[in-house]
Amino acid sequence: MYFVSKRLEISYAHRLSLDYESKCTRLHGHNAVVTVWCCSNELDKNGMVTDFTAIKKIINDNLDHGFANDAVDFNPTAESLARWICGQVPNCYKVVFQESEGNAAAYIKDGYEEIAKMM
Repeated sequence: MYFVSKRLEISYAHRLSLDYESKCTRLHGHNAVVTVWCCSNELDKNGMVTDFTAIKKIINDNLDHGFANDAVDFNPTAESLARWICGQVPNCYKVVFQESEGNAAAYIKDGYEEIAKMM
């Protein structure tokens, strides 16, 4: 099995919908660090698992310097954005979305928990 990871820094804004009082319900921004892991048993015709440029394009085109609430149709928490990114990137099985220093969320696709522990 082959593995690749890509780390990106993005700037984005969002507003959370919460059932409790929080300053996060107001429009605010983050400089996030997103790390994506992909795997495949076989390499594609170009000898790759997933092209690093394709990973960057998917994330940047949808989130970087944008308003996450307009990019997705769910409450754009770090947890939900991690899952969404995992579903957008080919061969992705794990995403860590570090919203800010000290605050990170991870999503691991079902069936990949053991592999994720090794990486």
